[in-house]
Amino acid sequence: MQTRFSPEQLAEPATAAAEKAIRTCVHCGFCLATCPTYVLLGDERDSPRGRIYLMKDMLENERAPSPEVVRHVDRCLSCLSCMSTCPSGVDYRHLVDHARAYIEDRYQRPWFDRTLRAALAWLMPYRGRFRAGLALAGLGRPFAPLFRQLGLKPLAAMLDLSKAPGRLLRAEAPSPAPLKGRVILLRGCVEAVLEPEFRAAAARLLARAGYQVVEVQGEGCCGSLTHHMGREASGHAFARHNIDLWSREIEAGGVDAILTTASGCGSTMKDYGFMFQADPAYAGKAKAVAAKTRDITEFLAEVGLPRPSAPKGLTVAYHAACSLQHGQRVRDVPKRLLAEAGFTVREPLESHLCCGSAGIYNITQPEIADQLRDRKVASLEATKPQVIASGNIGCLTQIGAGTGLPVVHTVQLLDWAHGGPNPLGG
Repeated sequence: MQTRFSPEQLAEPATAAAEKAIRTCVHCGFCLATCPTYVLLGDERDSPRGRIYLMKDMLENERAPSPEVVRHVDRCLSCLSCMSTCPSGVDYRHLVDHARAYIEDRYQRPWFDRTLRAALAWLMPYRGRFRAGLALAGLGRPFAPLFRQLGLKPLAAMLDLSKAPGRLLRAEAPSPAPLKGRVILLRGCVEAVLEPEFRAAAARLLARAGYQVVEVQGEGCCGSLTHHMGREASGHAFARHNIDLWSREIEAGGVDAILTTASGCGSTMKDYGFMFQADPAYAGKAKAVAAKTRDITEFLAEVGLPRPSAPKGLTVAYHAACSLQHGQRVRDVPKRLLAEAGFTVREPLESHLCCGSAGIYNITQPEIADQLRDRKVASLEATKPQVIASGNIGCLTQIGAGTGLPVVHTVQLLDWAHGGPNPLGG
């Protein structure tokens, strides 16, 4: 696609990256068939190709963002399915990230939308605040139907999705294997409150594999949540904080890997090198952290697990989180680990399509998110599973709100097969 950015515009690294992405697009349209919003809505402006045209016009001409452009960019899930499909290698991820930041800086949203986004950015990345917010949401949940009738659908969706903070399962400490190395296992923000058992199950698996989990005091949100809202300064501040902590740990005692049980976090952490490429104080450290980042299943496959002590033989429908299959390009590893642990793994039709979670998307775009959730749940349930597994807290919360089947993290099933507690409650 031809572009007409000025040399002065291209001197800014983020704009230069956006221009390169736009110029790479050849209008082929392959992305339309794999874009969830285009599949649902059938509107070219709600496809990657259509959004590229809208973003190009806005960025190239330095236009004030219009309500139309904002509406269609907001409807993008950033699932990155288009990047898995694109034959030309368009870097849509960094283009839409830049457009979101541009919109955030230059567009005055309606009062309710602005207040909701500010509240989510203030609440969700902080474990203490988020825990308190869930308690208040429990009191407000009965009023969700009323809010929906009043047209406050995002507020109703937020209440519907809220649940009590999770608890750790009772589990015996695994017999430690000979020590092979040390790893950092991200605690994060939302997952640490909703489902702390995910990280606990991962730590038990790592102990069986011979890896010590280093506890990093003061670690917080990875920055993903606010970064993808277009709040670039906030997202970068969260990331810098963790990069500093992890870098000190790496320099002090050596760390083999930085692991995540939330694939949305991992996708952002692996992108730190790009995010800080123009920051001389952080470019090197960010690149080093990104290079050490692994999804938990990715790392377990690399180092190897012992033979399962108690294979279960259950049928598992595996939901591939977008941030894992498209963002990190980790596709077969989780399924292979589950199969090796004795589970029968089934993958649904349209496994490339998003479930509608996408960070705060299921709150800010509840109607589209609900349609995607129902479509995803139907395809998962069609495989006739006994349990649904995935590798991202957002997906598991979203899918769990639409099915009566048990919904668990991949590492919980792997931990169970290796002697850990039953995540299904039996």
